[in-house]
Amino acid sequence: MTSETRIKSYTVPVHGWLGVGLVAICWPLNWLLSGLVIGTDPPIPTSHSGFFPLWLGYCLVVDALTFQRKGNSLLTRSSRSYLLLFVISSPSWWLFELINWRTQNWFYDGRDLFTDLQYAAFASVSFSTVIPAVFGTAELVSTFKWMQRPFSGPRLTMRLRTTVGMFILGWVMLSLLLYRPHYFFPFVWMSVHFILEPVNVWLNHKSLLTKTQSGNWQSIFSLATGCLICGFFWEMWNFYSYPKWIYRVPFVSFWKIFEMPLLGYGGYIPFAFEIHALYHLVVGLLKIESADDPPYLQLSSHNSGGNPHP
Repeated sequence: MTSETRIKSYTVPVHGWLGVGLVAICWPLNWLLSGLVIGTDPPIPTSHSGFFPLWLGYCLVVDALTFQRKGNSLLTRSSRSYLLLFVISSPSWWLFELINWRTQNWFYDGRDLFTDLQYAAFASVSFSTVIPAVFGTAELVSTFKWMQRPFSGPRLTMRLRTTVGMFILGWVMLSLLLYRPHYFFPFVWMSVHFILEPVNVWLNHKSLLTKTQSGNWQSIFSLATGCLICGFFWEMWNFYSYPKWIYRVPFVSFWKIFEMPLLGYGGYIPFAFEIHALYHLVVGLLKIESADDPPYLQLSSHNSGGNPHP
């Protein structure tokens, strides 16, 4: 793609304005109707039904902005693949909820208002927006000039020694996490990536190792930055919502920005790599995308065009 094409401005698609409308409506409703702003005691539970449309709006806005900047986006390249992001996202986050059952690093204030079935239904729908939000934001970030310059880093290859070492280290981290969660809780945001990344390589699925072996970490920085941006909005929109999540993180529960301790935001970076590995494991096993196919998620300037899926 030439620099002339890169700077061309495209019309914002209709779904972007739909997203703006959803955010404009659901953001104030989630905060105001909960009673945490207007003082209702007890608070009125609203965010369980408002979370999904709010984050769907966010996803549509960042997707439309991506299209406006480069002429294509996750949704416009393939609506079917975009829908699949939501489908894969929900069980992916449930994996971290399962790990949290052991670590107890966060809990949901207001969970007791729902039956187990209601909670599972509302939570699953809400969790479905995680991967579309992160991938969409990461691709939007990748369109900016400051992110399109080469980011040099270590040349992590796909050699057997590297992948086997990562795989073993991942299981060691997960074992320590489950054995002593009070001390090893940060490994929840690393162990899954270290376990699944080698599996993707061995199965000839797309992986971050295929991007770093040339020494160019542009895609990795786009993904990490996109997830950090999502993390800010997750924590901000959660702050005055109800039900809401609250953290209980050992040792670092200070200097909070919203409910999240400042140091906790660092967990969003490796989390981005984990959901990247989870997504590509699933689409690889379903034979939707292999390492040799054009990428659906486009995070670097050299693959910012094309139409990889029907």
